Amino acid sequence: MADPEFILLGDALWLDFANTAPFLPHRHDHLPDHAAYVRWNRALKLSPESDVDIDRVRRLRDQLLEMAQCLDAGRTPSSALTQAINGVLGGLEGTEQLIRVGGAWRLRFQTMRPPTPIEAIAASAAATLANPLAHVRRCAGIDCGLYFTDLTPQQSRRWCSAGRCGHRGRVERRRVSRATPLV
Repeated sequence: MADPEFILLGDALWLDFANTAPFLPHRHDHLPDHAAYVRWNRALKLSPESDVDIDRVRRLRDQLLEMAQCLDAGRTPSSALTQAINGVLGGLEGTEQLIRVGGAWRLRFQTMRPPTPIEAIAASAAATLANPLAHVRRCAGIDCGLYFTDLTPQQSRRWCSAGRCGHRGRVERRRVSRATPLV
């Protein structure tokens, strides 16, 4: 069941977080206060932080929104944006572990405790940046503009979701094509 308060695309945690910002004129701030942030965490089944600084949360969200805009435009995010992510990830305590994945050895960072929601958001952003196959896109839907990760082989995804904007886009395209007379 979809959450009525938040639009959750479910493909990258950090983009669901950035999408709570009022980045379009007709959109409102979905995290105006600490209580809304707690509700957002619950909607995503994250453990809400009780003593989090909501101004810090919104600053990180604004930085991640800027990063999404950069990636959508094909630009490399600034070092300040990556430093913001690294600053949050620097609070995680853990150890490197050698593991075997698909016949190959890999190093994996194992945390000593579950990450806080902010740390999980930063880790999600870092994972997207580190994945050469993940492309951040802005939805082509009219009045939408949500950001999502495009993992399709041809990087051809246009809409945040088929049910939300994709269906409307296809219907509109068909309506326009039928209205155009054949010459």
